Amino acid sequence: MSRQGFLHAGMLAALLSLAGCASGPGGSIYVPAGGSSRTPEPPQTADEEQNQVWRKSEQTDSGESEQRPERRSKPSYQDTGEQLSPAALSLVREADKLLKSGDAGGAIVRLERAQRIAPRSAEIYFKLSQAYVAGNKLGPAEQFTLKGLSLAGSDTRLQRAGWLLLADIRRARGNVAGASQAEERAAAL
Repeated sequence: MSRQGFLHAGMLAALLSLAGCASGPGGSIYVPAGGSSRTPEPPQTADEEQNQVWRKSEQTDSGESEQRPERRSKPSYQDTGEQLSPAALSLVREADKLLKSGDAGGAIVRLERAQRIAPRSAEIYFKLSQAYVAGNKLGPAEQFTLKGLSLAGSDTRLQRAGWLLLADIRRARGNVAGASQAEERAAAL
């Protein structure tokens, strides 16, 4: 046999031995000690036994009806907007200072951080809208105003401010009819 033949035979033997180590379809290489195919459950404390969550695959089909969560008769939004945390309030104050100095981009950055801290605060969305107006970005300003209105809940002061802001934005965009509708909504509050 030639030298190249020995090399090919050696490579073939190495590949076959590696192929023997691979697992078959759906099979696992790991075999637990003791020959048991099922892994033992970890020990549980008394608290864990009471609050144990059962997977659907572990439940027996006993014909019991599943308990469904109760439906609320009230809407899911809050009656008023979310209260601002001290961190969010600090960012809003920084943004106000930046807006007064003419830095709309810096104000937007601060307000977006505040929005991540308090994502259900209508006031932050309205402030973001004002910052986008100052930056002459009226499309996003209108969207943030609408989001703020959806979060204002039953706070009429906040709703009125939002509708008036929306009217100003729509008028600036050339949507006179939409501005009139928004003003009518504000007047109805």
